Amino acid sequence: MCWRERVWMVEGLCPPFLASSPAAYPHLSSTALDDLSYDMTIILNQCLSHPSLHPKNLTISPRRKSWSLNLDIMVLSDSGNVYDALFLAARSALWDAKVPKTRSVQYQPKSNILGDQDVEMSADGSGSIFNTREVAKAADFELADYWDEGEPLEVNQEWPVCVTLNLVSAKLLPTYFLDATPHEEASIPLRLLLLFSFSPSGTRLQSMRLMGDGEIQLESMTQLLEGGENHARKLFEALEKKLEEEDLRRNQKAQAKFDLR
Repeated sequence: MCWRERVWMVEGLCPPFLASSPAAYPHLSSTALDDLSYDMTIILNQCLSHPSLHPKNLTISPRRKSWSLNLDIMVLSDSGNVYDALFLAARSALWDAKVPKTRSVQYQPKSNILGDQDVEMSADGSGSIFNTREVAKAADFELADYWDEGEPLEVNQEWPVCVTLNLVSAKLLPTYFLDATPHEEASIPLRLLLLFSFSPSGTRLQSMRLMGDGEIQLESMTQLLEGGENHARKLFEALEKKLEEEDLRRNQKAQAKFDLR
């Protein structure tokens, strides 16, 4: 995460950058590999950069300075079901991302001999041009020296998880399976990507995308959404437990290191 000065911009996640290693797709040309990486980036960007996921605590100085959140992903290998893995990696990286603690810094003029009284410019040009009753505004910031790396992103509980439903039949009784291999993905006509956010405020369908040639009957969407939500919740709970364990271990280690300074 890097800092960048921005004016009159909405703070949030910058467009994610995704690159695929040629070793992950040896059968693709460089042009086809770039197109695939671009398609993955678009899906990530459309979901994670949605205004509902903008962390408001990225603001340093309102309308002047803010933290810029960047997400870089590299696909080293693909054994199938890559979109689920991409969103798991993105949620893991953003879940424990910390916003550094900052303090506002003010620049004030030196006090004159008359103290806090107003001094007007005299006819001969003598006197002070500063109005000492004016409240100085924060002009800059500094990082706080603390053992913790900062506070979590405000929406760290709402980063979505993805479940890919590989549709064998999309009729009134839809049939699908999960976690497809590359060969299975190449043999099915449709894939439905469902992205769910689970937070204390409730469950939300963050995004959905249909991939492939074909269509889904509207009557079957209810069953697909219910099934996808159940699978996504199990995936979310397993990942949440692992992330909490890692966060606790990391914080204990960081505090012990800070105490030795």
